[in-house]
Amino acid sequence: MDHYHIWVNLADSHADLEFARAVAGWLGHLRERGLIEGWRLSRRKLGFGPAELGEFHLEIETRDLAQLENAFQLAAARAGEGERLHAEVYSRVADFRAALYRDFPDAVRRE
Repeated sequence: MDHYHIWVNLADSHADLEFARAVAGWLGHLRERGLIEGWRLSRRKLGFGPAELGEFHLEIETRDLAQLENAFQLAAARAGEGERLHAEVYSRVADFRAALYRDFPDAVRRE
């Protein structure tokens, strides 16, 4: 399993629930189409965390890089319902940071 991590702040910190609904709409759309396996949205608690990471953390799970690439292609098309849902998310964020991790040890690891 690959884990795509995203950290952001909100452009408007008062729109936190709207952001959460937008994330659920966009990532639900991807999941329904088999483009991701799952996702989780979390928020920093009590201000704990490195200053360079945003207040919100999003983890997206995919089977492999091919599945993640297919999700990226849908976003990159910038058309149709996918674009509308994606815009609802990215138009609300600032200070985007991302990282990609994998389960370890994974199925391809040889001893």
